[in-house]
Amino acid sequence: MQSNTPVVNAGLSRRRLLRFALGGGAGAVGLLGLAALSGCTKSPENSATSAAGQASAPATASASVPASDPTKASASAEPLFSPSLSKKEATAQFGQRAPGQFGLEIPGIQLALPSGVQGVALTFDACGGAHGSKMDHQLIEVLRTHKTPATLFVNQRWARSNPKLLTELIADPLFEIANHGTKHAPLSVAGQQAYGIPGTGSVAQAYDEIVLNQRYLAQEFDVQARFFRSGTAHMDQVGVALCRKLGLVPMNFTVNMDAGATFPAASVAAQVSAMKPGDVGIGHFNQPNSGTARGIDRGLKKLADNGIKVLRLTAA
Repeated sequence: MQSNTPVVNAGLSRRRLLRFALGGGAGAVGLLGLAALSGCTKSPENSATSAAGQASAPATASASVPASDPTKASASAEPLFSPSLSKKEATAQFGQRAPGQFGLEIPGIQLALPSGVQGVALTFDACGGAHGSKMDHQLIEVLRTHKTPATLFVNQRWARSNPKLLTELIADPLFEIANHGTKHAPLSVAGQQAYGIPGTGSVAQAYDEIVLNQRYLAQEFDVQARFFRSGTAHMDQVGVALCRKLGLVPMNFTVNMDAGATFPAASVAAQVSAMKPGDVGIGHFNQPNSGTARGIDRGLKKLADNGIKVLRLTAA
């Protein structure tokens, strides 16, 4: 990393990171772009995650609230997934609409937990692809040791590469599974890009990005996901409206816990430790060489010391 790259305050949320980067020159923009991509497209091995300050704190039970899992559909339920409208109907209903705003926190995307909820939620993405199909076993064990529930956003590419692991995660009552898209594309009806990744280019493509993975998770794993997060977490307003019409909540976050699995453990711990009631954090569980697991371990201890409960999205 170039020496003139600004140091990012570990307490900043992702949207504040974005504003900081846009005001900090090309170096800062490059930093954010790398952070946003690397959780899915670049292994963090030999990256900044090897920096000092990664020593893990002793595992301490965190105040957490497991709950029944409405995302796990009964194997006998028929149909497991039936979209509220067909692709043809979606194209007819949304095809003439202007894309509107495109980004991380546009109208219609849920960022935080519902007002008044006294807890925080941890969410982790698995993006799939050539550099995003591994499993951070240490992170999962950290969550289990702390008895901390989490919502796991799974891309279809990752699910196809790890069917046994996904089955094991589904069976664990700590975790709920959410939809992270079919091809990990930004959800757009006009092909808008995020971090150089092309978005879906039409209503039909946006429909497939949501529905094909939703159907795959239902048919292959008996999972009825309730939340959707697009690849790169970027969506336009038509994509958001389509997602809601299909019965899913377009879900992003208020706190960027690991910056695409590029933060060292100390920074991850600081991000988690600074979370306040209502916050939703994003991290990644597909990069075992990152500092995410060690940072989450330390951050959860601080949350417990502060008396902050950790919830799954569906428990809020």
